[in-house]
Amino acid sequence: MKKFLVIQTAFIGDVIMATAVVEKLIKFYPEASIDFVVRNGNEGLLRNNPHINEVIIWNKKVEKNKNLLKVSAEIRRRRYDRVINLQRFFSTGLMTFLSSAKSTAGFDKNPLSSFFSIKKKHEVGLGREREHHEVSRYLSLIEDITDAEFVGPKLYPREIDYEKAKFEGKYVTMGPSSVWYTKQHHKDKWVEFINKIPEDTAVILIGGPGDRDLCDEIVDKVDRGNMCNWAGKLSFLQSAALMKGAVMNYVNDSAPQHMASSMNAPVTAIFCSTIPEFGFGPLSSNSRIVEVKENLDCRPCGIHGHKKCPRGHFKCSMDIDTNELLISDWKIKEA
Repeated sequence: MKKFLVIQTAFIGDVIMATAVVEKLIKFYPEASIDFVVRNGNEGLLRNNPHINEVIIWNKKVEKNKNLLKVSAEIRRRRYDRVINLQRFFSTGLMTFLSSAKSTAGFDKNPLSSFFSIKKKHEVGLGREREHHEVSRYLSLIEDITDAEFVGPKLYPREIDYEKAKFEGKYVTMGPSSVWYTKQHHKDKWVEFINKIPEDTAVILIGGPGDRDLCDEIVDKVDRGNMCNWAGKLSFLQSAALMKGAVMNYVNDSAPQHMASSMNAPVTAIFCSTIPEFGFGPLSSNSRIVEVKENLDCRPCGIHGHKKCPRGHFKCSMDIDTNELLISDWKIKEA
């Protein structure tokens, strides 16, 4: 096999996890050409990856279906040895079906999976061990041509990315936002936590341009100095470089968690409405999970989360003990 295509056109975190497939393929096929399909806006994640030949961009924001057919035609023209579809939706199933690849692999939940050469089950809720992680589910699609060994995701910031993200002194990063409201720790709980962090440790808030307002709200409520709101100021790879140098990175069950995993950066993941058993937990060697201790009968309330708490109390966030987030050797500041 000489030509591979990886398809992952979902969110940022999904693309980051999908890089594990590239890492595994290049280990077994070092001379192979590997292309990657992403939705427009996520291509920056794969910049500078030495193992990816070309990134194919599907513009889903303008003339979505027309561009889907264009991308599908381009994929078919390239005649891949294997197309690896990591998504479970009709659109990517169509790309795979029309590819005319020698072999195709995807999950049974895809509406067009009956046309795939290799079809694997996609099961969530089995546990928080690595063998039940989403990355392991991705890797199962190439297990027949590689092996069953786990390989983690990886991003490749450039030297200039590290320069842009350089920060003098000790710091932690926090990614307080998420696409789904109930997956993000409540803003007042972030404020409570930040107020307990010693002032000799800087706090840097990170995220995209759309997260800046939330980060501004948190900054306005915090009673301390030595704090920066860098949401919207860094690229994907610059954010990854920043996380690599942090004392700790505090994240929700969202993209920054997977970014930390890709850099093997220290990470504390806060799980609110979702649970680690779904298979999306942190993979860094220095990682921990913080969640509510009470066995709430409403948790999890869905695999993705909601725009607001269905019960109205948001206990899965509000009842988390803030002290569990603190680093053991900090001299705790009384709020």
